[in-house]
Amino acid sequence: MVNRPIVGAHYGLKDWIAQRGTAVYMALYTLIFAVCTLALPEFSYSAWSGLFSNGLFKFLSFLFFLSVFYHAWIGVRDIWMDYVKPTGVRLALHLVTLFLLVGYAGWAAQILWRL
Repeated sequence: MVNRPIVGAHYGLKDWIAQRGTAVYMALYTLIFAVCTLALPEFSYSAWSGLFSNGLFKFLSFLFFLSVFYHAWIGVRDIWMDYVKPTGVRLALHLVTLFLLVGYAGWAAQILWRL
């Protein structure tokens, strides 16, 4: 019988592709954001607020944040799996990381839709 330790992750190509996909989206969003920011008539709060008043831009920004958090989850989860050997400690770190990232996603949504 194979005794495989509990690590809280799935091995394989799916996570590798997901991390590369989120990286591509983050790069594209960064370019679009830079162009939109440099195209602002002035760098003031009203211009900045006007940029984020568009619902599509808010949605794309929120997808950017979700991509950052999922990308971070995959990377940090792999660090915990590689370097933390006690199973209980590793799973506790996974939970803390997961709760923080979900909380950050909620915070990003609150900030984006509060404007």
